[in-house]
Amino acid sequence: MSYQVKDYMTKEVNTVDYDAKVTEAANVMAADMDYEGYVIVLRKGKPIGIVTERDLVNKVLVGGLDPAKTCVSDVMSSPLITVDPEDDLLKASQVMKERNVRKLVVVREEIIYGIITAKNISQNVRDYVDRSIRDIIRWTASLGF
Repeated sequence: MSYQVKDYMTKEVNTVDYDAKVTEAANVMAADMDYEGYVIVLRKGKPIGIVTERDLVNKVLVGGLDPAKTCVSDVMSSPLITVDPEDDLLKASQVMKERNVRKLVVVREEIIYGIITAKNISQNVRDYVDRSIRDIIRWTASLGF
C-alpha cells in the first residue's frame, strides 16, 4: 500500500501576491495559527515561489534590506520545489533530503493542493510505521505465513 502526500499534507496554505512587500509576507506568517513559517508567492493566481523564515533572515535581515520596501519577488526561492498529491510520502522525504528543504508545495497542473513539511512527516511517522506493519502482517497472512 502506498502512503500518499495528500494523506499527510496541510491543505490550508499561506499565500501572498508577487508584488507584496516582505512586511506583508511576515504578517501572514505571524497570523498563521500553526506557524509554519512560509508564504507561497502567486503571480496571476499561479504559484511561482516561496518565502520562508530562512529567506527573511538570510536575504532580508542579513542583506540589510528594508522589509517595507522590498517585494517578496526579490527574496523568494524560485522555482518552487513541488510534489504531486499522489506521490508517495517516501518520495517527498527523499526530495526534501536531496534539495535540502523542509517544505514542499503540493501542486498538480499549477493548482496548489497543500504543503507538506518535515514537521508533518515527523508528527505522523508513528502512524506511518504502524500502518506499514499492519500492511505487512495482512500481506504475509494472505500468503499463509
